[in-house]
Amino acid sequence: MIEENILLEFGARKLHFKKGEPIFSQGDLPKYYYQIINGEIKMNNYNEEGKEFIQGLFSDGNCFGEPPLFLDRPYPAGAVATSDTSLYALPKETFLKLLHSHPDTNVAMTVNLAQRLYYKAIMASEISSQDAEHRIITLIDYFKNVIHENDEAQYKVTLTRQQIADLTGLRVETVIRAIKSLEKQGELSINERKIYR
Repeated sequence: MIEENILLEFGARKLHFKKGEPIFSQGDLPKYYYQIINGEIKMNNYNEEGKEFIQGLFSDGNCFGEPPLFLDRPYPAGAVATSDTSLYALPKETFLKLLHSHPDTNVAMTVNLAQRLYYKAIMASEISSQDAEHRIITLIDYFKNVIHENDEAQYKVTLTRQQIADLTGLRVETVIRAIKSLEKQGELSINERKIYR
C-alpha cells in the first residue's frame, strides 16, 4: 500500500508476530498504522454464541485497521496473525503527517478504504437476503475481480472452506454442500480439493 522507503523514512518499526498471536483486540484504541511485510492477518469478532465472523483477511503489502485509526474510535474487531507475520507499525500522528506530505499515497489510501466499503456493502446485502450458493459465488467473484484483479480463465480460490463460512456468516457444513451443488451446476470446479471459478 505505502511504499516501504516512505514508511522507513517516517520511522516505521518492523514487528514480528507468531501464528495465533494477537496484534490488537476488539475494543482497543488504535495507536498505529499497520502494513504487512509478509504473512497473513485476519480481523475477526464473535457473536453471542461464540461463532467467529471474519471481517477481513489481509496479506503481503496490505494495511489493516485504518478506519478506527482515522476516526479515533475503538477497534470493532480484533486482529490476529494466521501465520508467522512481519509488519510495519507507524504511530498515528506520524502516519497522518505522511499522508499530508504525500498526496498520491493519500489518494491510494482513500481508494483502498473505498474498496473495503464497497465489499462491506455487497456482503451486507448478500448475508441478509441471499441463499448460501449466491453468497459464496459473490464472495469468490469479489476476490477474483476486485482483490486479485485476476485475468486468468480460471481463478484458484485461496480461501479455506472455514474462511468462506466465516466471511459469509454460514456454517462450514453449509459451505461444503453449497460448493458441491455449485460444482454440479457448472458455476465452479473442484480439483484436488481446490476450488476454481
